[in-house]
Amino acid sequence: MTVPNALQLECTECDERTVHEVLKGKIGKDKDVIEATVRCQGCGKISNVVVREPRTIKVPIIVSDMGTSTRDEVELSEDEEVEVEEEMFVGELPVIISSIECDGKRVKRAKAPQVTTLWAKRFDKVRVKVAINHVHKTVSVDIDAAPDEEFFIGDLMTIGREEVAIHYIKTHAGMVRRGSVLARDIVRIYAKKARKTNY
Repeated sequence: MTVPNALQLECTECDERTVHEVLKGKIGKDKDVIEATVRCQGCGKISNVVVREPRTIKVPIIVSDMGTSTRDEVELSEDEEVEVEEEMFVGELPVIISSIECDGKRVKRAKAPQVTTLWAKRFDKVRVKVAINHVHKTVSVDIDAAPDEEFFIGDLMTIGREEVAIHYIKTHAGMVRRGSVLARDIVRIYAKKARKTNY
Protein backbone atom coordinates (compact mmCIF):
# COMPACT_ATOMS: atom_id res chain seq x y z
CA MET A 1 0.00 0.00 0.00
CA THR A 2 1.32 3.46 -0.90
CA VAL A 3 0.26 6.93 0.21
CA PRO A 4 -2.27 8.29 -2.33
CA ASN A 5 -2.09 11.79 -3.88
CA ALA A 6 -5.61 12.60 -2.69
CA LEU A 7 -8.27 11.30 -0.31
CA GLN A 8 -12.05 11.73 -0.23
CA LEU A 9 -12.73 13.00 3.33
CA GLU A 10 -15.35 14.85 5.37
CA CYS A 11 -14.39 18.54 5.65
CA THR A 12 -15.54 20.38 8.81
CA GLU A 13 -15.42 23.78 7.03
CA CYS A 14 -17.26 22.70 3.85
CA ASP A 15 -19.60 20.41 5.86
CA GLU A 16 -19.43 17.69 3.18
CA ARG A 17 -17.12 15.03 1.71
CA THR A 18 -14.54 16.67 -0.55
CA VAL A 19 -11.26 15.82 -2.25
CA HIS A 20 -8.26 16.51 -0.01
CA GLU A 21 -4.75 16.79 -1.47
CA VAL A 22 -2.19 14.79 0.53
CA LEU A 23 0.69 17.16 1.36
CA LYS A 24 2.68 14.55 3.28
CA GLY A 25 1.87 11.19 4.74
CA LYS A 26 3.03 7.78 5.85
CA ILE A 27 1.67 4.28 6.11
CA GLY A 28 1.10 2.98 9.64
CA LYS A 29 2.59 -0.21 11.09
CA ASP A 30 -0.59 -2.22 10.38
CA LYS A 31 -0.35 -1.31 6.66
CA ASP A 32 -4.04 -0.34 6.70
CA VAL A 33 -3.61 3.09 8.34
CA ILE A 34 -2.57 6.31 6.61
CA GLU A 35 -1.35 9.24 8.73
CA ALA A 36 -1.36 12.38 6.60
CA THR A 37 -1.42 16.16 6.40
CA VAL A 38 -4.10 17.12 3.88
CA ARG A 39 -5.52 20.26 2.25
CA CYS A 40 -9.20 20.51 1.28
CA GLN A 41 -9.63 21.33 -2.42
CA GLY A 42 -12.87 23.19 -1.63
CA CYS A 43 -11.86 25.64 1.12
CA GLY A 44 -8.08 25.17 1.46
CA LYS A 45 -8.18 24.12 5.15
CA ILE A 46 -5.11 22.10 6.19
CA SER A 47 -5.52 19.33 8.77
CA ASN A 48 -3.86 16.19 10.10
CA VAL A 49 -5.83 12.98 9.65
CA VAL A 50 -5.57 9.29 10.40
CA VAL A 51 -7.46 7.20 7.85
CA ARG A 52 -8.05 3.51 8.45
CA GLU A 53 -8.52 1.47 5.28
CA PRO A 54 -10.89 -1.47 5.76
CA ARG A 55 -9.12 -4.83 5.69
CA THR A 56 -9.84 -7.21 2.85
CA ILE A 57 -11.07 -10.73 3.41
CA LYS A 58 -11.23 -13.68 1.03
CA VAL A 59 -14.70 -15.07 0.41
CA PRO A 60 -15.29 -18.43 -1.34
CA ILE A 61 -17.29 -18.17 -4.58
CA ILE A 62 -18.68 -20.85 -6.90
CA VAL A 63 -18.97 -19.62 -10.49
CA SER A 64 -21.28 -21.30 -12.98
CA ASP A 65 -19.98 -20.86 -16.53
CA MET A 66 -22.00 -22.45 -19.34
CA GLY A 67 -22.88 -25.59 -17.39
CA THR A 68 -19.64 -26.08 -15.44
CA SER A 69 -18.98 -24.81 -11.92
CA THR A 70 -15.61 -23.79 -10.50
CA ARG A 71 -14.52 -22.78 -7.00
CA ASP A 72 -12.59 -19.55 -6.51
CA GLU A 73 -12.14 -16.72 -4.02
CA VAL A 74 -12.88 -13.01 -4.22
CA GLU A 75 -11.34 -10.30 -2.07
CA LEU A 76 -13.90 -8.04 -0.43
CA SER A 77 -13.45 -5.17 1.97
CA GLU A 78 -14.57 -6.16 5.50
CA ASP A 79 -17.19 -3.38 5.54
CA GLU A 80 -18.53 -4.23 2.06
CA GLU A 81 -22.08 -5.48 1.66
CA VAL A 82 -22.94 -7.88 -1.17
CA GLU A 83 -26.39 -8.66 -2.53
CA VAL A 84 -28.09 -10.99 -4.99
CA GLU A 85 -28.06 -9.62 -8.59
CA GLU A 86 -24.90 -7.57 -7.88
CA GLU A 87 -22.32 -7.63 -10.66
CA MET A 88 -18.60 -8.15 -9.93
CA PHE A 89 -15.43 -9.59 -11.44
CA VAL A 90 -13.79 -12.88 -10.51
CA GLY A 91 -10.37 -12.37 -12.06
CA GLU A 92 -11.19 -11.23 -15.61
CA LEU A 93 -14.63 -12.89 -15.69
CA PRO A 94 -17.72 -10.69 -15.18
CA VAL A 95 -20.26 -12.48 -12.96
CA ILE A 96 -23.59 -11.75 -11.31
CA ILE A 97 -24.30 -13.02 -7.78
CA SER A 98 -27.15 -15.53 -7.86
CA SER A 99 -27.12 -16.66 -4.21
CA ILE A 100 -25.49 -15.82 -0.87
CA GLU A 101 -25.00 -18.33 1.96
CA CYS A 102 -24.50 -17.24 5.58
CA ASP A 103 -24.19 -20.01 8.21
CA GLY A 104 -26.19 -22.50 6.14
CA LYS A 105 -28.99 -20.04 5.25
CA ARG A 106 -29.65 -18.32 1.92
CA VAL A 107 -29.99 -14.54 2.21
CA LYS A 108 -30.55 -11.65 -0.21
CA ARG A 109 -27.70 -9.49 1.18
CA ALA A 110 -24.94 -9.69 3.78
CA LYS A 111 -21.77 -8.01 5.01
CA ALA A 112 -18.63 -9.72 3.67
CA PRO A 113 -17.47 -11.23 7.03
CA GLN A 114 -20.85 -13.00 7.44
CA VAL A 115 -20.73 -14.68 4.02
CA THR A 116 -19.89 -18.40 4.01
CA THR A 117 -20.12 -18.83 0.20
CA LEU A 118 -21.19 -16.77 -2.81
CA TRP A 119 -22.75 -18.38 -5.89
CA ALA A 120 -22.47 -16.53 -9.17
CA LYS A 121 -22.93 -17.05 -12.88
CA ARG A 122 -20.96 -15.77 -15.83
CA PHE A 123 -22.43 -12.52 -17.02
CA ASP A 124 -20.77 -11.56 -20.31
CA LYS A 125 -22.41 -14.49 -22.07
CA VAL A 126 -25.57 -16.45 -21.27
CA ARG A 127 -26.89 -19.68 -22.70
CA VAL A 128 -30.44 -19.39 -24.04
CA LYS A 129 -32.52 -22.53 -24.56
CA VAL A 130 -34.67 -22.62 -27.71
CA ALA A 131 -37.43 -25.16 -28.40
CA ILE A 132 -38.21 -25.36 -32.15
CA ASN A 133 -41.57 -26.86 -33.12
CA HIS A 134 -41.53 -28.86 -36.39
CA VAL A 135 -45.27 -29.71 -36.54
CA HIS A 136 -44.97 -33.28 -35.13
CA LYS A 137 -41.77 -32.93 -33.10
CA THR A 138 -39.92 -30.37 -31.02
CA VAL A 139 -36.15 -29.97 -31.14
CA SER A 140 -34.22 -28.24 -28.33
CA VAL A 141 -31.04 -26.26 -29.01
CA ASP A 142 -28.89 -23.87 -26.98
CA ILE A 143 -27.57 -20.58 -28.30
CA ASP A 144 -25.10 -18.15 -26.70
CA ALA A 145 -26.10 -14.50 -26.35
CA ALA A 146 -25.01 -11.30 -24.63
CA PRO A 147 -27.05 -10.75 -21.42
CA ASP A 148 -28.50 -7.47 -22.74
CA GLU A 149 -29.44 -8.90 -26.15
CA GLU A 150 -33.18 -8.51 -26.77
CA PHE A 151 -35.34 -11.21 -28.30
CA PHE A 152 -38.64 -10.02 -29.80
CA ILE A 153 -41.82 -12.05 -30.23
CA GLY A 154 -42.36 -12.58 -33.98
CA ASP A 155 -38.70 -12.04 -34.94
CA LEU A 156 -36.98 -14.44 -37.32
CA MET A 157 -33.80 -16.15 -36.13
CA THR A 158 -31.37 -18.35 -38.01
CA ILE A 159 -30.42 -21.43 -36.02
CA GLY A 160 -28.09 -23.72 -37.91
CA ARG A 161 -29.51 -23.76 -41.43
CA GLU A 162 -33.08 -23.08 -40.34
CA GLU A 163 -35.10 -19.91 -40.13
CA VAL A 164 -37.42 -19.93 -37.13
CA ALA A 165 -39.94 -17.42 -35.81
CA ILE A 166 -40.13 -16.66 -32.08
CA HIS A 167 -43.65 -17.62 -30.97
CA TYR A 168 -43.40 -16.85 -27.23
CA ILE A 169 -40.78 -16.66 -24.47
CA LYS A 170 -40.84 -18.20 -21.00
CA THR A 171 -39.32 -16.13 -18.17
CA HIS A 172 -39.19 -16.71 -14.40
CA ALA A 173 -42.22 -14.39 -14.14
CA GLY A 174 -44.30 -16.29 -16.73
CA MET A 175 -44.97 -16.47 -20.48
CA VAL A 176 -44.39 -13.43 -22.70
CA ARG A 177 -46.50 -13.38 -25.86
CA ARG A 178 -45.88 -9.76 -26.96
CA GLY A 179 -42.89 -7.43 -26.86
CA SER A 180 -39.32 -8.42 -26.04
CA VAL A 181 -37.22 -10.05 -23.31
CA LEU A 182 -33.52 -9.65 -22.43
CA ALA A 183 -31.45 -12.82 -22.80
CA ARG A 184 -30.54 -12.82 -19.09
CA ASP A 185 -34.25 -13.12 -18.14
CA ILE A 186 -35.11 -15.96 -20.55
CA VAL A 187 -35.84 -19.49 -19.33
CA ARG A 188 -36.72 -20.77 -22.82
CA ILE A 189 -37.66 -19.41 -26.26
CA TYR A 190 -40.44 -21.27 -28.07
CA ALA A 191 -40.13 -20.98 -31.84
CA LYS A 192 -41.72 -22.46 -34.96
CA LYS A 193 -40.04 -23.25 -38.24
CA ALA A 194 -40.62 -20.27 -40.51
CA ARG A 195 -42.77 -20.81 -43.57
CA LYS A 196 -41.24 -19.84 -46.88
CA THR A 197 -43.44 -18.26 -49.51
CA ASN A 198 -42.61 -18.01 -53.18
CA TYR A 199 -43.72 -14.95 -55.11
